[in-house]
Formats: sequence, structure tokens, C-alpha cells
Amino acid sequence: MLSTTQRSRALGFTAMVAVAGLALTGCSTAANDGTTKLSFLVDNTDTTVKAAEALVAGFEKANPTIKVDLETRPGGSEGDNLVKTRLQTGEMTDVFWYNSGSLLQALAPEKTLVDLSGEEFIDNVSDTFIAGVQSGDGVFGVPVGNAMGGGILYNKVVYADLGLEVPLTWDEFEANNQAILDAGKAAPVIQTYGTESAWTSQLFVLGDNYNVLEAAPDFADKFTANEAHFADTPAATAGFEHLQEVFDKGYLNEDYASATYADGLRMVAEGSGVHYPMLTFAVPEIVANHADQADDVGFFAIPGESADANGLTTWLSAGVYLAATSEHQDAAKKFLAYIASTEGCDAQTEAVGVSGPYFVDGCELPADVPVATADMLPYFESGNTAPALEFVSPVKGPNLPNILVEVGSGIRSGADGAALYDEDVKKQAQQLGLEGW
Repeated sequence: MLSTTQRSRALGFTAMVAVAGLALTGCSTAANDGTTKLSFLVDNTDTTVKAAEALVAGFEKANPTIKVDLETRPGGSEGDNLVKTRLQTGEMTDVFWYNSGSLLQALAPEKTLVDLSGEEFIDNVSDTFIAGVQSGDGVFGVPVGNAMGGGILYNKVVYADLGLEVPLTWDEFEANNQAILDAGKAAPVIQTYGTESAWTSQLFVLGDNYNVLEAAPDFADKFTANEAHFADTPAATAGFEHLQEVFDKGYLNEDYASATYADGLRMVAEGSGVHYPMLTFAVPEIVANHADQADDVGFFAIPGESADANGLTTWLSAGVYLAATSEHQDAAKKFLAYIASTEGCDAQTEAVGVSGPYFVDGCELPADVPVATADMLPYFESGNTAPALEFVSPVKGPNLPNILVEVGSGIRSGADGAALYDEDVKKQAQQLGLEGW
């Protein structure tokens, strides 16, 4: 998602151990009573697990001869490595929940997944999402979850108490941060670099792509062709520099080095931290775990240089994919068809609420969406959105979270971080066989 989900390096061995432990459960079976049993792998975040459980329950009720066993995996780079390893070793579950966009391309979908382009249920899926799960002539996934915005979750109570307004420019954002710091009651900006949470360091950069494309509309194409880079494109360097700036000015929570994603959501909900750069997929988790304070959390896009060009960077939802090694592909396709239906959307909404629009035709949002979700919708309604870079370019280096943790911790400058990331993307671009690399 964001894809947003790489966390640490050198975890390939961990992934192999996990595969060895899960190998016996990774295959579908046909029971003696005629029941087909499918396996379904998802990441272990609360929202994902609850949504997956609801999808399984709804599907099994409608299809009593098919049972779906749910397995969980870690998030971040450990989970990425596990997914890749299980695909490579032929031990993947029948279906699995994973990112769309550039991270999907790294799975070699034309070799490891089943092409769904000829299935009727794909007609229910929006073209916007299909673009994120295509490879060659194939379509390899169905959407699960909602469209997301990458921006700033903020505490509306603190804003009201200090008389602050939602900023439309970076300078206005920094003025708000200074006012919060001067008040002395809360951390202006939350960062969470603790165990399995380093991926959260990426939002100031990845969530800034609307502003990058406003300043350099052809950046994605030139970046893919190795003709433009983060370090030599000022608008693209800005996200790295902004992360350095909030550290240098002392705006971060004191425990940023050890705080976790869950800590960040708690802090912004209770107001001990005011701004948390994050994807809106976090909103249902705030509603679930901080129900009494959920209406205190709002959302705005990462501000750029001009108030006249204010807009939101958006993410496609995750996808559910069918492994080529599945022995029960017909049953698995029925499950994917259920996910890509209004019934599947309704099951997810009832289980975890919504964090944005669905990518399935006919799926509607409830009238009583959370405040932070409602704050995001005007960007979509006005058309002031642009996709995150990973959905318009297949190039994404694996070490961005670690690089940004260093920038956000004052270990290296924003400019150095941008240059290091330009080096980081080269290997993946070469692995993908892209021209110009």
C-alpha cells in the first residue's frame, strides 16, 4: 500500500524459516465430504485481518462447499520477502493479499500468478485499479479495501484550541508546527521508527507526489527512463528536505526512534501528537481502537509551495491474487469474484468501516463516514488528486524506509538521502529490464 510497506533489510533468512514452517498449510485441499479448502494469506495488521475474516465469512455463507483458511504474515520487508520466497518455492497459498503497483511487478506476476483478464468479474473492477495490477496483457488481481490518500492526520481539538487553520502551503504548515511547539503541550509532528514501523517514515516523500507532478508533470516518465532523479529534481528533493526540516526544528515526538505505528495512531487520537503523516487506511484502525476520539482526527493533503495548487496524492487499494500453483483455481476464482462484488464491499464496510472510495462498480460509501475520511473526499470530488509514484512508475527501491529513517533522525541530510535513494532504485530498474538503466 503505500506500498508502502518495506521495513528492514537482510530478512531473507527469516522469510525462509517462515516458509518452512508454513509449507504444510500453504496448499488447498479437497475434503472427503466434498468440501474444497482454500488457503488465504494476509498481512497481520488488525484492519486487514478483520476485513479478511469478514470476506471469508460472507463467501463461505454463500458458498457452503468451499472453506477458506486464513493465514497471517508479518508486514514490511519481512512480509515482502516471505511472499516472494513462497511464490518462488511453489509454497504460496491459493490466494493472497498484497500491494498493487510497483511491488506487485517485483513478483513477476506473469510467471507466478493466474491471469484474470478473461473473467467476468473483472468487468466490475475500475480501470484505475486495473492499471495497477496489469503486467503485459494480463490482469492479475482484484481490489480489496479502499482508495487511500497520503497526507497528514491531525488532531482537530488541538487545532481548535490554538486557533489554527488547515494549511495549504508548506510555510503555513511549518507556522502551525511552531505554534504547537510554543504551546508546549504536544509534539507538532509524529514519527514512528520503532520495530516493524520504519515504513511510516516514507509519507513526507511518497505523499508529496501531487506536488512533484504539479511542478514537474513529466517526472514519472523521466524517472522511469532514468532521465530524471530525486536528487536533481528540486520538487522531488523537497520531501526529503521536509523530513530533515521537521527534525532539525525539534518538532518530533521524543520517542520517535522507538515509537510504533500503533503509538502514532494513539498519539494523534489523544492529541499528545498533532500531525501524523500517514495513509488514510489508518482511519478504520483509529475508529476501532480509539472510538471515543475518532471524531477528533482530521486529514489534509501534504502542502506544497502554492495554495493554488493544493491537492492529494492517492494510493490504489491492495489486491487479492491467485497463485499459479493453486490446485483449486475454479474455487479460488469464485472467492475473487465475491471480493470484487458489492457483497464483498459491504462485508468489508461492516467489519472495518471505510477509508475512501472502493474500486468496484456499484459499491457505495455509508453516509456516516469518519471525519478523516470525509476530509479526504473533496479532493476526489474536485479532481485535485494524483497517483503516488509507485502507480505511475514501476521503479521503487527497497531501502527507502531505512534511508528516510536516517534523514528523519538527523543522521544524513535530505539531499544526501535523495541521492542515496537514486542509487537504491538502480538495481530494481535493471532487474525489471527497463530501458536506459
